[in-house]
Amino acid sequence: MRVNFTVNGRQQEADDVWEGESLLYVLRERLGLPGSKNACEQGECGSCTVRLDGVPVCSCLVAAGQVEGRDVVTVEGLADFAKQREQHGHGGACGTGGGCGSKGVSTDEAKKWAAKPADSQTGEGIELSNIQQAFIDAGAVQCGFCTPGLLVQADELLERNADPSDQDIREALSGNLCRCTGYEKILDAVRLAAARQGEAV
Repeated sequence: MRVNFTVNGRQQEADDVWEGESLLYVLRERLGLPGSKNACEQGECGSCTVRLDGVPVCSCLVAAGQVEGRDVVTVEGLADFAKQREQHGHGGACGTGGGCGSKGVSTDEAKKWAAKPADSQTGEGIELSNIQQAFIDAGAVQCGFCTPGLLVQADELLERNADPSDQDIREALSGNLCRCTGYEKILDAVRLAAARQGEAV
């Protein structure tokens, strides 16, 4: 079958998709977006987390056919997604920009965004998002395998909760496993991003 959907603000088309093919496979193997990592393939580790219509999901558990006409944001498009969200008044304190809610930015709003081709393919050559920079500054990255999923999940947390408690952060990231860091630096990074987000408002 053919699947048409939006990835990081760009219309994409995947041909000859078989029935059991996952969104993760389509992103990595058909569209050349290797940021989402293929680890457990059972939705247990969170390394393949992407946003589907604004909601974080394990892309290994989503059938490719389920994304027809929908919007996907991967770690490669996270910086542009955050920039568009800031420009359109979404994220941070929900209610100030309208339409934020628990599902994030609506599909119709996301489809209006126009990412540069290079941005959505590699994420290179653009300014990092707040959460990405915070992960670097706090030393929250070691091997990096879990990092894409953690970034996507943490970005969604900060979009709906501008000032998360430690419990909020732990709960939001509870589906993302890391075997290297011991999590403390990851928590530091999310706290740092929240603080910087608060200063920017």
